[in-house]
Amino acid sequence: MDSNKKLGLIGRNISYSFSKNFFEEKFQKQMLTHFSYQIFDLQEIDEVKNLLKDSELLGFNVTIPYKEKIIDYLDDLSDEAREIGAVNCVLIHDGKKTGYNTDVFGFEKTLKIHRKAHQNTALILGNGGAAKAIQYVLTKNGISSKIVSRNSDLNFENLDKETVENHKIIVQCTPVGTFPNIEDCLDFPFDGLSKDHLVIDLIYNPNYSKFIIKSAENEAKTVNGYYMLEQQAEKAWEIWNNKKK
Repeated sequence: MDSNKKLGLIGRNISYSFSKNFFEEKFQKQMLTHFSYQIFDLQEIDEVKNLLKDSELLGFNVTIPYKEKIIDYLDDLSDEAREIGAVNCVLIHDGKKTGYNTDVFGFEKTLKIHRKAHQNTALILGNGGAAKAIQYVLTKNGISSKIVSRNSDLNFENLDKETVENHKIIVQCTPVGTFPNIEDCLDFPFDGLSKDHLVIDLIYNPNYSKFIIKSAENEAKTVNGYYMLEQQAEKAWEIWNNKKK
């Protein structure tokens, strides 16, 4: 009998989790009775120290607000995680803790499915760990991008219709509009959008955020975060399993 293998998700105030449902369903389908997936709701990042003492822990996912802060507790980083400065997947193998960024993998697959040739400039809304992963993928694919956040030069106060018209890919990386606050929406010049635009909102709960709905009303092609989430989870599973013996 295999020893127990614990996986999980660390974050703060995690009221729902795609990952838990996704992995528990996977364990059930594949009859992996020795795997478990737990939610580790940490009020402060240093609480992760206790978690890391668990010898049965194979790895974990990382969500808001710890994608950057977790790095101080790791021994090594994959190339993309190092370049981005954000981690959403940790593998523990022979006591060594390595951080990966599988958001990169999930977003790149999403982009390749939906992007059109003329869409080569982007606006990234938000400046957290997810936004950094998005910028990395866009640059890798020859797409120039600008960050729009509350405190950047280009911000939600001075972002105008013309700037939106000139950037054909919009990626919404903030948590604004996530369940349960589904009526919330970023202040954004939606009238700058057109059928030439691709709008990707990383939110997946609800399926259609206010941001997606308003973008679609202005004829943009819209994509939510579900496929990206699914793909980054599959990549995490691959990372955890390549190393398990």
